[in-house]
Amino acid sequence: MNAELVEFARQALSRGTPRSEIRDVLLRAGWTSTDSDKALALFADVEFAIPVPRPKPQLEAKEAFTYGVQFLALYDSAFSLGALLFNFIERALPDGLNTWEQTRLGDEIRWNVASLIIAFPLFLFAYWHNNRAIARDPTKRKSKPRRGLTYLTLFVATICLVGDLVELVYSALGGELTERFVLKVLVVAVIAGGTFGFFLWDMRKDEEET
Repeated sequence: MNAELVEFARQALSRGTPRSEIRDVLLRAGWTSTDSDKALALFADVEFAIPVPRPKPQLEAKEAFTYGVQFLALYDSAFSLGALLFNFIERALPDGLNTWEQTRLGDEIRWNVASLIIAFPLFLFAYWHNNRAIARDPTKRKSKPRRGLTYLTLFVATICLVGDLVELVYSALGGELTERFVLKVLVVAVIAGGTFGFFLWDMRKDEEET
């Protein structure tokens, strides 16, 4: 955040200038609406003799750890679920040319089920724990590890969706579409799309409440 912009906002607020007028002046001076809003958001909208700064979220090792656990468990759960559904598709629609495929499916299914049993409850617990911390202290919504990992998840989900669509179109153009392939594409699309939609909604909720 630009120090001069913050100081301008502080002095303007200290003179009783309405926030809408300050924002309008900044926009006419060439500042972006995002920078203007962020500068004004640093000060609480309360009546007092001088501008009151808002508390800043503090980055704590515990916070970084809990968000790391939450998103790591999410990635593990999504991968295991996708792999498990792939296993079911391969069992239901076996590849006649791959004779050893069915022999390995039993071990892979057990592994993916075991991974889901551990990772998904861990994700739910970490998500609940972090949301409870936000409910007690709303400034934690701006936590750097939370926002950074959320945007990383959106980025990864976007890559998966785009890659999924490219592979589908490529196979269609080559006349290589099979029922098994289409089902696997749908699995990736549903998991990646669901993850993307959930965290996009979560970020929009943050913007509405801050």
